[in-house]
Amino acid sequence: MSQHGVGLRAVLRPAVFLTAGALAVPFLAGCGSDEEVSRPLAGPDIGLVARDKVADGGTLKWAVDAVPETLNAYQADADAGTTRVAQAVLPSMFRSDANGRPVANPAYLESARVIETEPRQVVLYKLNQQAVWSDGREIGAADFAAQWRALSGKDSAYWTARNAGYDRIEKIERGSGDLQVRVTFSRPYADWKSLFSPLYPKDVMGTPDAFNDGARRKLNVTAGPFRVDKVDTAKKDVVLTRNPRWWGSPAKLNELVLHAVDRDKRVAALADGTVQLADIDAADAERIKAAGGSAGSPLRGGGKTSVSRLRSWALAHGFDAEQVKAGRKKLRQAITRYLEQQQELRAFAVRKSLEPAYTQLALNGAGGMLADERVRRGVARALDRQELAKVVLTPLGLPAVPVGSHLALSGQDAYADGSGALGGPDVKEAQALLTDAGWVAGGPVKERKQSEKAAGAEHDKGEKGAKGEKGEKGEKGEKDEKEEKSDKEEKSDGDDGEYIVGEDDKGKLHESAEERHEKGDEGGKHLAQDGRQYPGTELKHGSAPGAYAPRGTAAPAGAVAAPLAKDGKALDLRFVLPSGPGSETLDTVAARISAMLAKVGIRTTVTKVSDESYFKDHIASGDYDLALYSWPSSAFPATDARPIYGKPIPAADGSVNIEQNYTRVGTDQVDQLFDQAAATLDEGEARDLIRKADSRIWAAAASIPLYQRPELVGARKDVVNAGAFGFKAPVYEDMGFLKKGAKIAPGPTATK
Repeated sequence: MSQHGVGLRAVLRPAVFLTAGALAVPFLAGCGSDEEVSRPLAGPDIGLVARDKVADGGTLKWAVDAVPETLNAYQADADAGTTRVAQAVLPSMFRSDANGRPVANPAYLESARVIETEPRQVVLYKLNQQAVWSDGREIGAADFAAQWRALSGKDSAYWTARNAGYDRIEKIERGSGDLQVRVTFSRPYADWKSLFSPLYPKDVMGTPDAFNDGARRKLNVTAGPFRVDKVDTAKKDVVLTRNPRWWGSPAKLNELVLHAVDRDKRVAALADGTVQLADIDAADAERIKAAGGSAGSPLRGGGKTSVSRLRSWALAHGFDAEQVKAGRKKLRQAITRYLEQQQELRAFAVRKSLEPAYTQLALNGAGGMLADERVRRGVARALDRQELAKVVLTPLGLPAVPVGSHLALSGQDAYADGSGALGGPDVKEAQALLTDAGWVAGGPVKERKQSEKAAGAEHDKGEKGAKGEKGEKGEKGEKDEKEEKSDKEEKSDGDDGEYIVGEDDKGKLHESAEERHEKGDEGGKHLAQDGRQYPGTELKHGSAPGAYAPRGTAAPAGAVAAPLAKDGKALDLRFVLPSGPGSETLDTVAARISAMLAKVGIRTTVTKVSDESYFKDHIASGDYDLALYSWPSSAFPATDARPIYGKPIPAADGSVNIEQNYTRVGTDQVDQLFDQAAATLDEGEARDLIRKADSRIWAAAASIPLYQRPELVGARKDVVNAGAFGFKAPVYEDMGFLKKGAKIAPGPTATK
């Protein structure tokens, strides 16, 4: 589920989900009247009702990935749970609307605007007269100043994640009244609206000790519709209760509980009432949707049902390999639990939208074959991004439109399709680029030695590859007792986590799930997860798992070209993917990409690695050629996107500072455009500079945006004003349960 407007000044992180996520407050308003204004491809789906239709009271339990390690959104280990807490209990000067545009938050601001540009930029904040902290003190200049000093980067005693924007402030002072705050910048800063969201009280920001440790497990002073009651690590709960000093519309809920639930246990948690609201994956969404009908039961007839029939039914209903291989008794028990859960899931609905985040193909240009821009461009021109978007989004009923920008999404004013700087899919052009780089078809190739592992293979001994486990053999015609006996004696074979696409017929990554089921494979249970956070690698956005394609989606048919070679070496790219359970998206997309590259003679060696090592040991360290992960779309790309696409800087000790530019490709021109966009206060000019920077990033062909990630949320049908938010910032005081007799209007349909 998308989160907005909180934690943007903290560490930028990609999502492999990347659950990392997505939290953006769009900016750069002011498109010219002569150009078409983009619109979000899908609106929020939150069970929207007026406050008078929301019942008073009740406790809403909302699933999160983990109990937050800190409640300070400006620390490096802040996560999606931190974001949700901050949104509910702290001031945020700006928040986004359903169209992805920033608006002043009237609960805290009467107005905020640039009042001077010469000799210095000055922003005047006029605060809501009723805005007070929970201890009764007015929110004011002292809080703004304390946050500036903590995040400015001038005092290393503060363990801050980032200081972007705060380092441009020269001074903060009280205006003509207590409710006015003047912020003077040392140099122009276009993204000033990104600051002070969230705003912490001076009690938290005033000293390094308070900042570093004081707000990790508690927030004594808050200023939102809720306050932090307790963080219960034993029960895996963060309990928020109504703030009695809240001056706005009172929260409808008595309590909002953020409860940690593993993603592969979300459906069970919904069914047993542990939570009423949870981000889910496509398989879980299918289960909830199917709960409205009849799944049928293979258990009729008592103990006479054959193991073969039970297994066939289990496979058809998405059971994992271990469940399917169980003996009759355990399998019957698992099926019984499944059917009981289906009955409970009838009380739930799936709410869906598109996250403000996109999945990309990253090409590591630091060295090797992809250091040559012609090769990167050849890879990019071999891809049909429209097809990749369709395979992910069409089955979900969401608009299958490829993302055309690295720096904004449709609906944001900075959005424009800049992919023309690279060019569309063209096999002949791709082959011409590769030929120009010296790669020829059918040339002599020195076989790779057995010891030459693909990227990360040594980190993941024992990991299963995409083929998964081998299935049972010889079930037909055997007695049930023999089947159970053989089942106990069977052994699962796994490969070494590596296989090559485009070489003979090995490692059929693109075969359908039905084909894998017929062969006894797991049907994609050991697949990459496009929805998990990794420390130091994700923007402070809490978000749901990424895109999902249906089981059985086959890759495109087409002739595989002769492998390309140069100097006796095949054009073989290491495609590194995480292997966590719960998502099929990255595996499916990688299959399509590998098949497309095979058509131009590029082989891909796919290596599945553990989620824990994916970013730390592979992406961040540069141990990959191709990889898939997601970036949230920032409201302030001039500030937030620069670390992602800025040119790596060599250090005196020989190391290279890449910040978050994991492709290791950047140019001076892109850096200059970012700097100019951040320094201009003309919104139209800033928008144009961002679009120019995006075109240059496309031309470098190191990051290829593919599709906007879907947002799927399982919600009890009477939960209102919560669900798949899309761009829209949650309004926590309006969340609750539908009054008896009231009705929810039909959810918005995706727009094009």
